[in-house]
Amino acid sequence: MIYRLLTVFAGLTFSFAFTTTENLNTNINSNVEAIASTAKEMPAANSFKLKVASLYNDFSSTNTSIPAMPVFEKAVKGYTQLEESGKVGKKILTVIDFELSSKKKRMWILDMESKKVLFNTYVSHGKNTGGEFATKFSNTVNSLQSSLGFYITAETYYGKNGLSLFIDGMEEGINNNARKRYVVIHGADYAEASFIDRIGRLGRSYGCPAVPNTIAKEVIGTIKQKSVVYIHKNDKNYLQNSSLLDSIDLS
Repeated sequence: MIYRLLTVFAGLTFSFAFTTTENLNTNINSNVEAIASTAKEMPAANSFKLKVASLYNDFSSTNTSIPAMPVFEKAVKGYTQLEESGKVGKKILTVIDFELSSKKKRMWILDMESKKVLFNTYVSHGKNTGGEFATKFSNTVNSLQSSLGFYITAETYYGKNGLSLFIDGMEEGINNNARKRYVVIHGADYAEASFIDRIGRLGRSYGCPAVPNTIAKEVIGTIKQKSVVYIHKNDKNYLQNSSLLDSIDLS
């Protein structure tokens, strides 16, 4: 069905090249009606995938680094649902890809209006989640593990790690204990590239997605007050139980 819609678009472009001025409006109207009719026939999953493909292309054309397409697709899926439910106050989407090594810049902060990547940086995972790679996840207090899934950013405070940002988990049984566990976004020296140079991997937190101290205030100032954070891993338990990824087939 997606290919059918693209064929209609191609036909529209072709018609512009070989039409007279007096027939231009007629051709435009007929082709627009055909596109609208085709789009209405598309299953919800295909319509969503087409939307994501277009959005991904917009980000790709103006930024040098963006999340992998399958990760981006899942992130947009949850973001869209949270936005439609009225939980999003700021149109910014933060994507953390725990499929990647902690030596990689695996955190992207995306402006969903301007289609710009505002930050692409390092981010830590929990001490008991793994060494270089994140492999184990928990929603349990004192587990010292990271939690996957979707969050909404909340208020800031000053604690032992300086300026910190509460994030509220949106998925029951997966990350809803984030505030109780004090899983927050904060700056850390062990999240700097210099730590990787010394140790061979990024340092680890008590479960918080810690970012480099040098940009922590800017990052927190950008994403605070009801933006979306998505922490990704191709974890079977999460993907089977996520309430925000279950209504459209993302296979």
